[in-house]
Amino acid sequence: MGAVEGEELEWKSTIEEDPEGRGGGDGGAVRRRRGRSDGDEDEAEAEAAASIEREFDGKPVPAWREQLTVRAFAVSLLLGVLFSVIVMKLNLTTGVIPSLNVSAGLLGFFFVKTWTAALARAGLLRRPFTRQENTVIQTCVVATSGIAFSGGFGSYLFAMSETIAKQSTETDYSQNIKNPKLGWMIGFLFVVSFLGLFSLVPMRKIMIIDYKLIYPSGTATAHLINSFHTPSGAKLAKKQVKMLGKFFVCSFLWGFFQWFYTAGDNCGFVSFPTLGLEAYQNKFYFDFSATYVGVGMICPYLVNVSVLLGGILSWGIMWPLIDAKKGSWYPADIPKNSLHGLQGYRVFIAIALILGDGLYNFFKVFGKTIIALVSQMKNKNSANAVVGSDDPSAYDTSPVSFDDKRRTELFLSDQIPKPIAYGGYIVVAIISIVTIPHIYPQLKWYHVLVSYIFAPVLAFCNAYGAGLTDWSLASTYGKLAIFIIGAWAGASHGGILAGLAACGVMMSIVSTASDLMQDFKTGYLTLASPRSMFISQVIGTAMGCVIAPSVFWLFLNAFKDIGMPGSEYPSPNALVYRNMAVLGVEGFSSLPKHCLTLCFIFFAAAIIINAIRDIVGEKIARFIPLPMAMAIPFYLGSYFAIDMCVGSLILFVWQKINKAKADAFAPAVASGLICGDGIWTLPQSVLALAKVNPPICMKFLSRSMNEKVDAYIASLS
Repeated sequence: MGAVEGEELEWKSTIEEDPEGRGGGDGGAVRRRRGRSDGDEDEAEAEAAASIEREFDGKPVPAWREQLTVRAFAVSLLLGVLFSVIVMKLNLTTGVIPSLNVSAGLLGFFFVKTWTAALARAGLLRRPFTRQENTVIQTCVVATSGIAFSGGFGSYLFAMSETIAKQSTETDYSQNIKNPKLGWMIGFLFVVSFLGLFSLVPMRKIMIIDYKLIYPSGTATAHLINSFHTPSGAKLAKKQVKMLGKFFVCSFLWGFFQWFYTAGDNCGFVSFPTLGLEAYQNKFYFDFSATYVGVGMICPYLVNVSVLLGGILSWGIMWPLIDAKKGSWYPADIPKNSLHGLQGYRVFIAIALILGDGLYNFFKVFGKTIIALVSQMKNKNSANAVVGSDDPSAYDTSPVSFDDKRRTELFLSDQIPKPIAYGGYIVVAIISIVTIPHIYPQLKWYHVLVSYIFAPVLAFCNAYGAGLTDWSLASTYGKLAIFIIGAWAGASHGGILAGLAACGVMMSIVSTASDLMQDFKTGYLTLASPRSMFISQVIGTAMGCVIAPSVFWLFLNAFKDIGMPGSEYPSPNALVYRNMAVLGVEGFSSLPKHCLTLCFIFFAAAIIINAIRDIVGEKIARFIPLPMAMAIPFYLGSYFAIDMCVGSLILFVWQKINKAKADAFAPAVASGLICGDGIWTLPQSVLALAKVNPPICMKFLSRSMNEKVDAYIASLS
């Protein structure tokens, strides 16, 4: 979450300089200023040049059916698998997932451009590659990989398993477990993932045209795709892809090389005690992860420093102090991973920080949404909203630009019939209400019905808030559903599992609705048809409903210790979500001594820190840590934070040496590192399934322990 949030904020700072890419360009500027001075003519030419759509004025816009090509969906399928593997790996390690939109757009451009260039040389090219087709690919890929996140494989869905339940505080979990099986996971995703796509389709004109919401991530993606299809942008894109390819190969080979030294627990470079053995015991070490070095290069400095600060506060200060209270605050002989001991403080204090941060931002964005919506409704008929204004109630009466006129005309030309939207929502809702209780008997049909009655309103609020702030609060809505539905179902009727399932229902609807509106904004700015956007989102979602569970199933079968503390894939968020459900149903009675007091302190601290950040202004706020990012290492440790800070350091030095080159190629380098290391997981999984084990175990021992090992080996001989 922290990484995604930080990435969105970074996008926003770029977009607000010129929200719609118009640069003040006006379609009639050149004609009106003819006959004036040379300076005026130069100014007019500059304004015309700043118009994005004038660069594409001579190129016909393909019909919506022509934007949906077989090659686009073939590339989308390939990239969807790649990004689903990456997101799944991040889900099951730390849960920090950066934005992969740039990589999706860049690789989509590369694959299709390479294919069309080869056909053109052979004289067989029938249909050129357009920015609209590029937008379809990006939309489909992000929709596919998005299911790997909203499907809850690292959170609510895996939290239902017996593996996670055994680590929780509950004493009897017999009626609150549902172990992952490929069949029911695919079925569940199919019945919950499409509802959000239908819920806000009738609102697309209001959101994009009438209210002119910015949607910074969607706007940034559109600018990226538009630039790819200009002559200068295409040249830069080729260089970026070349750079991505180099680091993809290096990252993949580095993962392969590391594998040879991992023949056992705590073996290999991932267990290298780079800062000393005592620091290693407290989770402070660099684990040579190319993935998180790449993530660190994408995330803003504040996110990376916040994560590191959280690790220092928890593993460097708090946990050693609480560990010293063993025997007083909690039994000394309690198992190491029991939530009634030190592990309980780690998990529940992290939950308190996450909930405090999430609720603060929920009410903040929700309040902004309501205020802005009321303001829009009052002023809707008096003027046109100023695009990109921080205050949505600000209006102007300037003439409509050439770009806006062209985009609006095409955006409204391919209408999605309202009966399809309304009918689709009702049909899918009925299917879900009937089906979901069969998958989760603890979640009754009336629980699902009530969720679907309120879901469109919540989806609208989330999509509107994302348009204003670029913050999607889908996971927060899901957490609220855990507490509300879990408490409604009750502890004696499987309330824990009901709450987790309700989280999946709500999170899927709210997340996909917001994503679709982002894609409509991208399509609006690239002249892609809303119909092609909607269909590509539907196809991408359908792909994700099969690909994501299949990838998760591959992980489960290849790596037997998934979800266990200290393993390669500990899935920390799953335990967090499980214990949220336990708290919602059973209360706080099972917490260790003074844990509840500390939870209240950190819950309040998260709210206070966020309030201070909003009060002091942007210049000072960039030095105040983010509570959500600080919470991530409380359970896991600081090793990945060190990786991310190394990525930040690389980017910082690169920008000092050559800022222009760093800004142009750092995202490509980071994407290459993430993709290469992520895709290595596939052959690693195949090797594990084939029972091909690494040949070497590289371990690190203290001098005294090494002497004991040498003496033991000598005694055997």
